[in-house]
Formats: sequence, C-alpha cells, structure tokens
Amino acid sequence: MPETPDDAASPTEAPDLHKVDARSLRGLAHPLRLRLLAALREYGSATASALAARLDESSGSTSYHLRQLAAYGFVEDDPERGKGRERWWRAVHRGTVFDSGRFLDHPDPEVRGAVGVVLHETADSHARELNTWIGTMHEWPEEWRNGWDISNFKMLLTPELTEELIGKVHALVESYRDRVPEGTEGAATVRSHVHLFPRPAE
Repeated sequence: MPETPDDAASPTEAPDLHKVDARSLRGLAHPLRLRLLAALREYGSATASALAARLDESSGSTSYHLRQLAAYGFVEDDPERGKGRERWWRAVHRGTVFDSGRFLDHPDPEVRGAVGVVLHETADSHARELNTWIGTMHEWPEEWRNGWDISNFKMLLTPELTEELIGKVHALVESYRDRVPEGTEGAATVRSHVHLFPRPAE
C-alpha cells in the first residue's frame, strides 16, 4: 500500500518512513487523524486551530486527535515554531508503511478493523485528490495541463511478479525525489498514486 496519505504498505523502507505495528495502527485508524497527518506531511508544521480551519473541523477535535497521534509517535511538537502560547505540531516521518496482509489476518479483531479503516481512508483520499485536480486543472498553465496522467493497465501476473513490479515502480518514483531544488520556477508538488490489485477471473 502507498505511503499513507502522504501513505501504508510499501516495499520501500527508509529512515524517514514509519514502520507501523499493531498498537500504532490502532492509534492511526481514525479518518480525522489520517487527514491531520496527511496535512502536516503535505503543508508542514501547523497549530490545531490552523488545521481545524484547513480541514473544516473544530479546534477542540483537532487538538485532541493531534495529542493521540503524538502518543503513538506520528506527530511531535515543533520546537522551532512553538514559542508562543499556541502549540505547533509537525509530522515525525515522511510516510507510513505496514504489512497490510499480516494485519488482515491478525487474531485481534480491533487490528483487523483498524487496517480496514486506514486502507479505505487512503483510497478515499486518493480519489479526492484526483477529483480535485480534474476539477481545477483548467486553472493551471498549459505545461501542467499536458504534464499529468491517468492510466490503467491489465496483465496476467503471479503474486511474486506483482511484488517485483511494485518494487520497481516505487524505486522509479523515488529516483525523482530531491532532483528539483526548492524554489525552482515552474515547479510544483506532484502527487503519484500507485494501485496494483488482482481481479477475479471471468
């Protein structure tokens, strides 16, 4: 699965990716917590009130769920920003990875339910992002209106070959990370979603 909503299960492991266990998965499995974590990863440090305004939630709700995310190691205080009365939060890791197959077979029903929440919310997040782009692409320069893709492919593969393909796709995407310096004119943050899954035979 992709990095949860930055994100989830990925063959790529790096120091800035959070390897989730059963306990922290249960702490993450809430739609608002996933949205808060995604916002911090996408836009950087923020206060609970700023996140509330961005996500159209109450500041009391965002504050509570930020504290829960902190308790499970997903977010932390930003010491460079938290000098006033308001508490600033930042994401601890760039992304989150976990073995969804192992958790789907977990003996604890709460863990099985948690992985379902994270997977479905991630899929919903991808759909929202793509639909937002389609609805606003007319506002972008022509270069960007030509520089995007929505494709699907069908092929016969084994589980082993599918895992190999996932690894190669992730490695290719990662090879483009940090190639463009911050502040480069004409550059924009690009989101990529990778979905690979089997379909039943006719």
